[in-house]
Amino acid sequence: QVQLVESGGGSVQAGGSLRLSCAGSEFFKSSCMGWFRQAPGKEREGVARIDTIGRTTYVDAVKGRFAISRDNAKNALYLQMNSLKPEDTGMYYCAAVRAWCGGSWSRPSFYNYWGQGTQVTVSS
Repeated sequence: QVQLVESGGGSVQAGGSLRLSCAGSEFFKSSCMGWFRQAPGKEREGVARIDTIGRTTYVDAVKGRFAISRDNAKNALYLQMNSLKPEDTGMYYCAAVRAWCGGSWSRPSFYNYWGQGTQVTVSS
């Protein structure tokens, strides 16, 4: 059974850092992986994605502050978040799809599998 489990969320002050993790299963190695976030009352938005060979793409709002990475040997996905801002607050989700990452990576409908989410709260 496909399962994604996020961890690492928490509450920090602006300027702080957090590292999110997502544990997957065997399908992980052949999947495009993404991180999404959703603030209350807002739509879920794509934050970053990484393909099977480690190429990455970021939404403009997090470029230079966030870094997505993966460890296929451990079936793990990470999101290092630095210089956090209050507007980064939200529930963060990892997502996977057994497909090549493409132009649709930021659309939630592109992904088949989702974790349960981990809350990130950044105070000013």
